[in-house]
Amino acid sequence: MKREKLMAQVRNEYSRLADDERQQHFGQTTDKISAEDYYGNLLNLVEKEISRGTFDGFHSGLEIVNAVASDKQKWLSEWKN
Repeated sequence: MKREKLMAQVRNEYSRLADDERQQHFGQTTDKISAEDYYGNLLNLVEKEISRGTFDGFHSGLEIVNAVASDKQKWLSEWKN
């Protein structure tokens, strides 16, 4: 049950980030990818890691989002730069 709750929280956080008006600069700083696509891809990778138990010691989706933002290589086994 805890993993499902974490996934729901993570979905909400990434949805909020993708919708955030401050992300308007996103298209100017990345090539050929929208904020929605970027966060959607990131969400898929994070959900896989949650299912694997990578984040079992975490208490909230926001905590996971912040950890991934600070070090994708550490937390996402399928992350490719």
